[in-house]
Amino acid sequence: MASAASTFLKKSAEKAVDLQHRKTINFNIGKYNAVVPKGKEQFAHLELARQKAKNIKWRALEKLDEYLELFEQKITARGAKVIWAEDTQAAQAAIAQIVKEKNCTTLVKSKSMVTEEIHLNSFLEGIGVESVETDLGEYIQQLDGEPPYHIVTPAMHKSKEDVAQLFHEKLGTPAHLSPQELTLIARQKLREKYTQAQIGVTGANFLLADIGGVAITENEGNARLSCSWPATHIVIAGIEKVLPSVQDLHVFWPLLATYGTGQQVTVYNSIITGARQPNETDGPQDLYIILLDNGRTNALANPTAREALYCIRCGACLNACPVYKNIGGHSYDTTYSGPIGKVITPYLSGNNYQHLSNASSLCGNCTEVCPVRINLHELLLYNRFNAVQKGDTTLTETLAWKAWKKASLQRSWMNKGTATLKNWLVNSVFTAWTQHRNELQFAEKTFNQQWTEQHKTKG
Repeated sequence: MASAASTFLKKSAEKAVDLQHRKTINFNIGKYNAVVPKGKEQFAHLELARQKAKNIKWRALEKLDEYLELFEQKITARGAKVIWAEDTQAAQAAIAQIVKEKNCTTLVKSKSMVTEEIHLNSFLEGIGVESVETDLGEYIQQLDGEPPYHIVTPAMHKSKEDVAQLFHEKLGTPAHLSPQELTLIARQKLREKYTQAQIGVTGANFLLADIGGVAITENEGNARLSCSWPATHIVIAGIEKVLPSVQDLHVFWPLLATYGTGQQVTVYNSIITGARQPNETDGPQDLYIILLDNGRTNALANPTAREALYCIRCGACLNACPVYKNIGGHSYDTTYSGPIGKVITPYLSGNNYQHLSNASSLCGNCTEVCPVRINLHELLLYNRFNAVQKGDTTLTETLAWKAWKKASLQRSWMNKGTATLKNWLVNSVFTAWTQHRNELQFAEKTFNQQWTEQHKTKG
């Protein structure tokens, strides 16, 4: 079985030379880059808003246990049932029990990365339950049998022609429909599923501790239908989603909208505070909240890595990353791709994914664009350091860096040998550098030699 690292290298090498893929991605990210500056204009003091958001997330995580218990207390008082799930298996077991109790055969779900994390669709299929994605991008990906490509834009790698062809093959529609026509077809198909579904599943953008609320942000209205039409609503949320107060949304909702899609505010913003009350006519009869750990406390226990849990899943760091823009979301072979995925996946999924932190130019652009100012490039370096400390490197790499350190500390060693010899050693003998890079070409004389000669001449 191929290792995660070798799979990543194979997939990324294939995508890096796929010019059509690069063209599609750069086109779609270009549209994002064009609208984000406009969205930022709503902030009188953008950097102050970003710092305030970071401070709120810091406070939430420093007292995470207290805020989660307060959230549970408040929302259970309004009829919800809170389930604490330590890992994927515990979450799946809880969902299976609910599905069985409700005699569920069809389930609709809105866009949610955490449900991808626990492989919900394939799990439900395995127990005989139809699970239907209702977000348009996710619906497209489900039709194609692919996971989401991007945290916010699941089908970013597909052109409108790709989607028209997919609908033609899977749904029997004409082969050259416009995006508007394709959207209407998806809408018709999905509306039928809403009426059939016994259970609706959503994620949560934020959990509001002081009122016991679940805040959901979306652009299509499908989450609102998924949580209100079926008789049972299941929320699945990572424990890091908690905010101290509903008042914090005045910072987070605009930041998420601007950095996620360039909007001033997302089209639909909902706050759910419980199941249907005795004096209410709408909403689900039963509400379940599954609070998922799944490795998050591994990051929480680390004072340095804890900062990665500030992430609000806006996708800005993916759009800014030169590596992501060349190899795409599926090359990572993880739920969360791009810079934030490289940082958090080793804590969520184990040391098999330490290699991802090396797939970075360390340009710092991810840190620059993060709305909550996570020091992503520093966390990537921190993960690299931890990997070396734990011995997650090859013997060849270890020896090579020891030799490089030794030589670097001995100027006379660095000055030895001709450029031809050095080129041969690096490009033909020690070939790790040239496996994924152009050949090195050393200067005839080192900088030190040139400096010495120049100052001797002047003297």
